[in-house]
Order: sequence, then structure tokens, then C-alpha cells
Amino acid sequence: MTQSTTSLKLDDDIKLRVRNLAKSQHRTAHWIMREAIQQYIEREEKQQQFRQSALSAWENYQTSGLYVTAQDADEWLSKLEQGEDPQVPQCHV
Repeated sequence: MTQSTTSLKLDDDIKLRVRNLAKSQHRTAHWIMREAIQQYIEREEKQQQFRQSALSAWENYQTSGLYVTAQDADEWLSKLEQGEDPQVPQCHV
């Protein structure tokens, strides 16, 4: 993986908090900042994928009119949580 240097301006308070956290975890401030950025990006990408999936599902519903009731979905999910392998609920029109 290629790495390059990026400059980052931090408020003095944030910089001190990063240093203190790094010290308490026996890490470098550099490691703390990279970890924070990586976790932020992964979280935001997951949220973006979730939103895109929701928009796609909404478009699919608008096109097909098919849906599953909340009760059917809850029952199915409950069975999955219990370790069962239930059939996917039937779609309604």
C-alpha cells in the first residue's frame, strides 16, 4: 500500500486530547489519528451503503408494489435470532 504524508491542523485542545489518549493506550498520536480517520470512513461508508440500499428498496417497491408486512418481517427475524432457518416471508401486492 502506498502511503503519503498529509498535513492536518488541529485545535490545541484536540491535539492535547489525542496526545493524552495515545499516552494512556501506549500508542503514538499518529496511530490514534489514523485509527480515528479509518473508523470514521468505514462508519460513513456503511451508512452510505445503507442509505443507497434503502433508496433502491424504495424504488423497487414503487416499481413492483411488492411488500412484506412488519409482522411477517418481525416473525421471520425472531426465528432467525432463535437459530431457525425459516423461509423468507411472502411478498404482498
